[in-house]
Amino acid sequence: MTRQDRPQSHKWMVLSNTTLGMLAAAINGSILLISLPAVFRGIGLKALDPGNINYLLWAIIGYMIATAVLVVAFGRLGDQFGRAKMYNLGFAIFTAASIALSLLPGQGDFAVMYLIGVRIIQGIGGALIMANSTALLTDAFPENERGFALGINVVAAIGGQFIGLLIGGLLADTDWRLVFWINVPFGLVGTIWAYLKLHEAPNRSSHTIDWLGNISFGLGLVMILTAITYGLQPYGDQVMAWTSPKVLTLFGIGIVSLIAFVIVENRVAKPMLDLSLFRIPGFAYGNIANLASGIARGGLQFMLIVWLQGIWLPLHGYSFEQTPLWSAIFMLPLTIGFLIAGPISGYFSDRIGGVPFAVGGMVAGAASFVALMLLPADFSYIAFAGLLFLNGLGSGLFVAPNSTQIMNSVPARERGQASGMRATTTNAGQVLSIGLFFSLMLAGLAARLPATMEAGLLAQHVPEAIAHQVANMPPVASLFAAFLGYNPMGELIPADVLHALPPANAATLTGNQFFPELMSGPFKHGLVFAFTFSAILYLVAAFASWRGGRGAEAEFSENLAAEAASRR
Repeated sequence: MTRQDRPQSHKWMVLSNTTLGMLAAAINGSILLISLPAVFRGIGLKALDPGNINYLLWAIIGYMIATAVLVVAFGRLGDQFGRAKMYNLGFAIFTAASIALSLLPGQGDFAVMYLIGVRIIQGIGGALIMANSTALLTDAFPENERGFALGINVVAAIGGQFIGLLIGGLLADTDWRLVFWINVPFGLVGTIWAYLKLHEAPNRSSHTIDWLGNISFGLGLVMILTAITYGLQPYGDQVMAWTSPKVLTLFGIGIVSLIAFVIVENRVAKPMLDLSLFRIPGFAYGNIANLASGIARGGLQFMLIVWLQGIWLPLHGYSFEQTPLWSAIFMLPLTIGFLIAGPISGYFSDRIGGVPFAVGGMVAGAASFVALMLLPADFSYIAFAGLLFLNGLGSGLFVAPNSTQIMNSVPARERGQASGMRATTTNAGQVLSIGLFFSLMLAGLAARLPATMEAGLLAQHVPEAIAHQVANMPPVASLFAAFLGYNPMGELIPADVLHALPPANAATLTGNQFFPELMSGPFKHGLVFAFTFSAILYLVAAFASWRGGRGAEAEFSENLAAEAASRR
C-alpha cells in the first residue's frame, strides 16, 4: 500500500504513536539524573562512596550508550526488514524492561548491577524506537507536511529529556519505584497500538546483515564511550584518569575499530551505513549540526542541575533533599521555550524553508550561553528564567528544520539508516557532553576548590590535618554531590571529627549554606569554560546548518523525482 492509497488518518496515527514512543524513550534517558539519590537510598547505597562512583556513572549513561551505539544498525535493519516491525519490537522490549525495573529486587551491589543491566536492555528497545520513528514519519507524510510532523516528533524526543527531569523529581519525592513504573502504562498502550495499526511502506531494501560493519561500529563506540566514563574518575593523585593505561587502551581499541568500520563499509555490497550518504551536503552538515548542538544541549542540562541543586536552591532556603524536585521546576522556562518553538518552526519551515530557523535558533542559543556566564552564582531568578527561555526557544527553532534537512536529503530507501544516524549524533552528543563538560568543570574545581575548601574548614575549627586531607580529596565527589543534591560535608569529614567540634561549627558545616558558598566561586570559574565551549558549539551548528541548507533544496527535488519515477 502506497502513501497515496492509505486513509488520511493513517499519517496522524503514525505521528501520535511515534511521538508517544519518542517521548517515553527520551523521558527514560533523563529521569534518573534527578531521581538517582532517592534510588540509591532505596537500594541502600551511598552515592558518594568512592567505590560507588562507577555505579553512579553507569546508572546514568548505560541507557544512553546502548541507544547511541545501536540506532544506526537498527535503522538499517528497519530499511531491510521493515521499519514498523523493528519499531514495534522496540516498544515491546522497552516495555518489558520497564516492568523488570519496576520490580527491582535486593539491595546493595546486586540491586545496582541489576539496575544497570536492565537499563541497557531498555536502551536496546529505545534504540529501535528512535532509529525507526523518524523514517516511519517521513514515509507517512507528504513532503509539504514533513517539517511539521518531524518537528512534533523531535520536540517530543528532546523535550522529553527536560520533562524527564521534572517527572523524576516529582516521583522520587513520593516513591523511588514510581520512577520506573511511569513507563509501564505508556509502554503497554504504545506496544499494542503499534502492533495493531502501524504498517510497512513499500520501499524496503533487500535483507542482508552486514555483520562485520555492525560489530566494528558497535565495538568502536562502546569502547570510546566507556573510556569517557572511566576517564572522569580519579586516577592515583590525578583529578581524572584520561592518561591511565585502561582509558588509553579503551580509546585505542575504539579508534582502531572505527577505522576498521570505515574500511569494511567501503568494501561490502550492503553496508550497515552507506558512507556515500556523507557526500550529500544536506545529510553531512545536518548531522554535524545535530552533534554539535546535542553536545552543547547536554552540557547545559548537567551544568544547570549542578548550579541549582548544589548552589542556588540551598542558598535560598531549600533543603538538599528538596533540591532535585525544585531544580526541575525552576528549569521549566527552558522546556516551555523549546515546546513552543519546535512545532512553530516545523510548520513554517515547510513553507518558507528551514535554514533561517536553524541558523537563527543556534545564534540565539549561543547568545543565551554568553549571557548565562555573566550571571553571578547567586543570580536573580527572573533574569535566569528569561535566559533559559531564550535558550529553549533557540533549540526548538533548530530541531525540526535540522531533522527535515537530514531526512529529505537521502533517497526513500535509505531513510532508516538516515534516521538512525540522526539519532546516533543526538545520543552520542548526550554521552560526549558528560565527558566534556564534567572534565571542564572538574578542571575548574581542581584549580580553585582545594584552597577555598581548606580555608573554609579551618575557619570552622576543623583540625588542620583533616582540613588539608578533605580539601585535597578528588573534586569529583564534590561535583557529584552538587549534581545529585547532596551536602557532602557529613561524609567527607570523619564522624568523630564532626562530633568533637563545637555544636555551632558542626551545624554550619552540615547546613545549607556552607557547601554552596564554598562551591560557588570555583563553580563559576569552571562554568565560564563550559558555557564558552557551548556557545562555540552552537555557532558551529549554525554554520553547518547554513552550509548544508544551501544545497538541500536541490537534493530534495532530486529525491522527489526519483520517488515519483519509482511509483510509475
